Amino acid sequence: MASSSSNSPCAACKFLRRKCQLECVFAPYFPPDQPQKFANVHKVFGASNVTKLLNELHPHQREDAVNSLAYEADMRLRDPVYGCVGVISLLQHQLRQLQMDLSCAKSELSKYQSLSLTGHGLIAAAAAAHNAGINLVGGGGGGGGGRDQLFHHQFFPRGFEGGNGNGNGGYNDAGLLAMNMNVSASIGQLSHFQQPRAAGGDDRRSIDPS
Repeated sequence: MASSSSNSPCAACKFLRRKCQLECVFAPYFPPDQPQKFANVHKVFGASNVTKLLNELHPHQREDAVNSLAYEADMRLRDPVYGCVGVISLLQHQLRQLQMDLSCAKSELSKYQSLSLTGHGLIAAAAAAHNAGINLVGGGGGGGGGRDQLFHHQFFPRGFEGGNGNGNGGYNDAGLLAMNMNVSASIGQLSHFQQPRAAGGDDRRSIDPS
């Protein structure tokens, strides 16, 4: 309409070499500064077919229809065989490939997450076992102290309980050597109570039937 008021025909009327009327259906969608747009649409679809299509549509639908026709005409001139279908197929292929890549990435991520959870569980179990071992050795405070002292008195002579004299509760080399000698002597005394068996004989006592 504005092109008619300014006495400048639209690109369609200029291409068709006719006077642009006030009711020109092409004027709002083919401005004078875009002559190639109408030339492509006319070459692929034909001006009469485009006129019929626009007259059958509501005014708010015509702009989208003209843009679709212009894009289809441009792609048809670039690729006479497939047109915009080739571009759509290519985009669909890329979309499927991206979906496959995304699925693989999610699968790998779930594996790493499961491994991480397993590792954390093993670490927690090891820490719990370590703490439990410390509690068993330490006695957990007052109740375990008596048991530790009892075991200490049972396995070590009173002469070696004092340590090495530096207050750290350790044992010196002389004390350990004496303790080993005492243990060896005890084992020798126990060996005297064992009576050797005669070779090939029977050590069972005979009972007199009378």
